[in-house]
Amino acid sequence: MTCDKQNMRLYAVTDRAWTGKMTLSEQVEAALKGGITCLQLREKHLSDDAFLAEAKTIGQLCGQYGVPFIINDNVNVALACGADGIHVGQDDMAAGDVRARVGKDMIIGVSVHTVEEAIKAERDGADYLGLGAVFHTDTKGDAEDMTAETLKSICDAVSIPTVAIGGISAKNVAKLTGSGVDGIAVVSAIFAAEDPERAASELLALSREMVAASS
Repeated sequence: MTCDKQNMRLYAVTDRAWTGKMTLSEQVEAALKGGITCLQLREKHLSDDAFLAEAKTIGQLCGQYGVPFIINDNVNVALACGADGIHVGQDDMAAGDVRARVGKDMIIGVSVHTVEEAIKAERDGADYLGLGAVFHTDTKGDAEDMTAETLKSICDAVSIPTVAIGGISAKNVAKLTGSGVDGIAVVSAIFAAEDPERAASELLALSREMVAASS
């Protein structure tokens, strides 16, 4: 599966902190029905075996909806479950090393915070970039807010798709208008919602409006 700007419109990142009434699989399927355009499975505290078992189930769901399925950080799990892609941060394996491990066909996403990091990631073989945190977020306590100027400078400096992440909700998507990003990545805005399907549908419409208004 390829990665294009359309896949960045509504990029959902899982967080099992909000499972309860629904299982993670049920939340993911609801989000898929709502129109998410990419899904990243993020698990920081599961064993590789448990992560792999979950990844096979979630990956199957994404396949049914034709949505790219990305694994966060764990290259071994991404390869073992046949994921469409792998996403890494600045403290993880470098994009060039990831490309050497996964081959030419797997999608590689990289989190970047500066123009220099963005240019290097693209040069090293990244297919898309995650930019943030664009707004204050409690999801990642160590993430520093990215200025609007930096966000736009990064989008202007690269040719690969970009997605904004960090503290994004239905209330602030419009503030990204003119930044150059191709879409939004959200965690709690979908997975903490009472109705993930409805939340995803609303966010997709807002993201499309924001991107259209920027062009």
